[in-house]
Amino acid sequence: MWITPEEVLLANALWVSERANPFFILQRRKGHGKGGGITGLLVGTLDVVLDSSARVAPYRILHQTGDSQIFWSIACGSSRKEITGDWEWLEANLLQTLSIFDNDDDITTFVKGKISGIIAEENKSKQSQEDEDSSKFREAELKMRKLFGMPDEEKLVNYYSCSYWKGRVPRQGWVYLSINHLCFYSFLLGKEVTLVIQWTDVTQLEKNATLLFPESVRVSTRSTEHYFSMFLNINDTFKLMEQLANMAMRQLLDNEGFAVDRSLPKPCKTLKNVSTLKRDLDARAKNERYRALFRLTQDERLDGHTDCTLWTPFAKMHIVGQLFVSNNYICFASREEDLCQLIIPLREVSIVEKADSSSVLPCPVSISTKNKMNFLFANLKDRDFLVQRISDFLQRTPDRLWSDSNHLPLISPSGCSGLSSSLPPHLTSSSPLTAREPCQGGRHYHLGLPTATQGLLKIYQKDAPEDLGPKATKEKMKEESWNIHFFEFGRGVCMYRTSKTRELVLNGIPESLRGELWLLFSGAQNEMATHPGYYGDLVEQAMGRCSLATEEIERDLHRSMPEHRAFQNEMGIAALRRVLTAYAHRNPGIGYCQAMNIVTSVLLLYCTEEEAFWLLVALCERMLPDYYNTRVVGALVDQGVFEELTRECLPLLYEHMQDLGVISTISLSWFLTLFLSVMPFDSAVLLVDCFFYEGIKVIFQVALAVLHDNMETLLGCNDEGEAMTILGRYLDNVVNKQTVSPPIPHLHALLTSGDEPPPEIDIFELIKSSYEKFGSLRSDVIEKMRFTQRLKVIQSLEDTAKRSVVRAIMTESAFSIEELEDLYCLFKAKHIRSCYWGSSSTAAERHDPSLPYLEQYRIDLGQFSQLFGALGPWECGVHTVTLAARLFRLLDKNKDGLINFKEFVTGLSGMYHGDMTEKLKLLYKLHLPPALCPEEAESALEAAQFFTDDTPQGEEDKDAGDDNGDGEDKKEEKVKDYKYYLRMWAKENEPRKESIKDIPRMNQEQFIELCKTLYNMFSQDPLEQELYHAIATVASLLLRIGEVGKKFTNNGSKKTDTNTPTQAPAPAPLLPDAEPEKEGCTGEGASGQSQVCKALAEAQLETSPQQTSDEEAKEDDTSVSSYSMVSAGSLQCEDLTDDTVLIGCGEQRRGSVMDGDWSITFEQVLASLLTEPDLVEYFEKKGGYQVKIAACKAQRGVERQTSSSSDHELAQHSV
Repeated sequence: MWITPEEVLLANALWVSERANPFFILQRRKGHGKGGGITGLLVGTLDVVLDSSARVAPYRILHQTGDSQIFWSIACGSSRKEITGDWEWLEANLLQTLSIFDNDDDITTFVKGKISGIIAEENKSKQSQEDEDSSKFREAELKMRKLFGMPDEEKLVNYYSCSYWKGRVPRQGWVYLSINHLCFYSFLLGKEVTLVIQWTDVTQLEKNATLLFPESVRVSTRSTEHYFSMFLNINDTFKLMEQLANMAMRQLLDNEGFAVDRSLPKPCKTLKNVSTLKRDLDARAKNERYRALFRLTQDERLDGHTDCTLWTPFAKMHIVGQLFVSNNYICFASREEDLCQLIIPLREVSIVEKADSSSVLPCPVSISTKNKMNFLFANLKDRDFLVQRISDFLQRTPDRLWSDSNHLPLISPSGCSGLSSSLPPHLTSSSPLTAREPCQGGRHYHLGLPTATQGLLKIYQKDAPEDLGPKATKEKMKEESWNIHFFEFGRGVCMYRTSKTRELVLNGIPESLRGELWLLFSGAQNEMATHPGYYGDLVEQAMGRCSLATEEIERDLHRSMPEHRAFQNEMGIAALRRVLTAYAHRNPGIGYCQAMNIVTSVLLLYCTEEEAFWLLVALCERMLPDYYNTRVVGALVDQGVFEELTRECLPLLYEHMQDLGVISTISLSWFLTLFLSVMPFDSAVLLVDCFFYEGIKVIFQVALAVLHDNMETLLGCNDEGEAMTILGRYLDNVVNKQTVSPPIPHLHALLTSGDEPPPEIDIFELIKSSYEKFGSLRSDVIEKMRFTQRLKVIQSLEDTAKRSVVRAIMTESAFSIEELEDLYCLFKAKHIRSCYWGSSSTAAERHDPSLPYLEQYRIDLGQFSQLFGALGPWECGVHTVTLAARLFRLLDKNKDGLINFKEFVTGLSGMYHGDMTEKLKLLYKLHLPPALCPEEAESALEAAQFFTDDTPQGEEDKDAGDDNGDGEDKKEEKVKDYKYYLRMWAKENEPRKESIKDIPRMNQEQFIELCKTLYNMFSQDPLEQELYHAIATVASLLLRIGEVGKKFTNNGSKKTDTNTPTQAPAPAPLLPDAEPEKEGCTGEGASGQSQVCKALAEAQLETSPQQTSDEEAKEDDTSVSSYSMVSAGSLQCEDLTDDTVLIGCGEQRRGSVMDGDWSITFEQVLASLLTEPDLVEYFEKKGGYQVKIAACKAQRGVERQTSSSSDHELAQHSV
């Protein structure tokens, strides 16, 4: 490429001149390319270690005039081809012009001006491209693509200097982290190391420090481990690796590729050595932490954060912390954990103003909300900018959003006031939305069906007599405690959340407030407030639709808390149905998963339908990520985290439990249902209270506490069943002695109770014990452990899927299990690579995790052609692509342009493991429709229709006459003998093995295509000449067979239609032994025969003279075979091209027309080929696929061959 002319003083230092003329010199850098000696090795090593090769291109062009010692660098290139193009342009366009000048200075000025003009023109065309990436980074990205053969779609995120440990020797070089790959390159004293690892292949990623590998990062795949060390900033590097690996796991899980967040703020200035992608990934990580900290929705984008202090009226002091501003919220978190947290939705803000600054209160900002709460922030570094940003976001906040935190009344003594009594006016009974909700449920199910407009528990307890016992008094004391808390800390979304709030939650939320506080702590209240009417619309759209999810929902409706009276009637069941169906319609990726019904039924007891729906959204999409998808990945991940925590906190018990295999069995149900399915309802609901406030960490704490309490008895267990019984009976007897609800029988407890009831465990004591013993657990530590386990779980699921697929097709394929697994890995890699490199626009839409494993990954024609070229046994040169396209169409049974792994293996197995008959049958079918498309042979479909229509016209007429005569009798028979038709239908659906006689006939045009394929197929074989002779003999024999068959066909047609005149006199045949054409043979037939013969022998031989005498016509078959062998002996595969036989066009060569009557059968092809031993040996040959599979695996692991030569061309495509 052309570069701005720069002065060069020493032209030959570290450079070798390769071309020169009076004005320009082309040079190559030492150490690049072949030769160079010790100097070249040293220069190449220094370039890699110091990364100067990213900035210094290996080729350059200098400008020099006369005897001047000053040179000007005007062009550089990364390859010889690129720099040669620039050199040739200079010679063609500038040399003659420069020879006219007399003054050397004028020459230099002209060259510099010309080059600068070219660069200016190029820059104009590139102005639309983003210029955020620094020039050094762009050069590094180009270097990565060149070194590792990556396409332009592969984006570099960042690169770091490090050492890669190969054995016990560190290789200093550079690691390149791209969106889909981890790459490493090193060149030390002539030895080159190239490593490429796909993120989707990583099974473990950890940072450790050992004596052998100090401060290193270990990257593990299924087969190997790689160590990288000596990073300048290992923490930043490891975080980025984690993020990229996590994205790859997400891609395997639900096919979500990386998408740049368009709403991310742009940096004020270009960041040196940092790509746009790196900035976006950093912003994405910050967004995720911000949303997790404050339980915000997935579309929330952090705009910025700053240090500040918050005045807390309840404590009469300023608290130090950080202020976060995003597009819809202002949030505050204290520096000391659990001291204070605040969330202010912008829809609630009424006034933002700068207060008077003082020495005590510098740079304060006051924010007032619509419910008269006031928040004072101080010590803000850039107050003016902050106020401006908040004002900008306020202007974008739509006015239609209603406030959900108007004056919330304190709880009345009766305790019947809940969230429903304090809803804003938009949801009052006069609102059309609220009036529509019950109407929707009734309209879609039954006109008189009741709809749950409040918590089901409230509905079923409103008629109960008032309880004045000690439990009710305790409940009222809890309510009063919350009243006081609301008075001091505020109520609704803008409430101050402090350690006092957590204490109240741990003591149990009163039933009348449970729904409101669940909504508040989970963040569901914010989502419900910003989507008014959304649930009602979903219900309206989803009702009446049938799908797999709705069938599963209907099956599980009556299994959801059947012991509770709220779900023993149609009101509770219908409410549960509507919520689950609406969510399945909202998120078809999850749809419905078992355990969702149990959790949702509990939510409906304390919330309205709409509130329960938004709580379910918060659970499935934020608080329990990936828990309820088809493979319960999230629960399996947390199960792995729980095992790891058990190993750290209870090491002795962990060893014993691992031997029994208990932890993985028990913990899945604990996490999936939040203990609701294994613990009495009144006790488990208190854990749900804590979960909505604390998150998943409280579930881990309680699970560890349960194991700790049963440690002694569990250590004495001898088998899994005994341990399960101990834990089951323990959980059955966890009781809530403070509940005011009537006792609900726990079915699990009734089934597992023994003769001697075990002691009861107070749920409050269990929660308190879990905080005392395991309260040091931190959410950020759990997230790191989740990442490690997610790699293991998803890769384990992928291995399970692979084994399932292999087992499913093992009996239908002759490949071994190991070979099938290798083929599956190559097939899946081709699909995944197409997803992120965009070779097909629909690739990302093909992977449906809900499908059986066998059908989840599918590839299109382009990807299949690449795999066929790399793995197929029939190498046909340039004809391979055509053959692959035909095989693809043959395998694509449903005509959707995609084939799955089973279809792929079926085709490959037939080519490698079938006997000669099977291989020839496949090859024969590749030249018939649908494999042979109309573009390749226009008459193929017509011929197929002609030869498959065997019913003579007379018989059709006869059948028609019979139908008219006996129509009534047949109608009665159809009505009576329905069993006969059922049997016929069942028989039609039975898979019928195809026989040789079922294969359609082949016409002349298709036969020519078959001959072309065979000639191309043998071009790479050691017995090339012998095979050419054999196929020429077989082709001549088949031509005569077709001619004989044509005569019978013509005679038959002559009998049925004697009035058909002969179109033209038959010309003399071309074959030496062919008899003169008889009556009924058309001119087209003879012309077609001539065409086939010339297709076989015309390339390098003269056409044999026409022989018409009876004596010549009576030559024996031996002479024909001999003639064919000799004539075809010198044919090359290139000679049989579309120039020889014009296929797929309207006009034939030399005006000839294909013979529509000529045809042969597969039996005739098979019998003819069996007469040639060389062909029999070729098609009976076995093996060879192991080498090709191994080559594909090696090419997939390392995308380019290791070479220090600069002229080494990179493979343009790889498997």
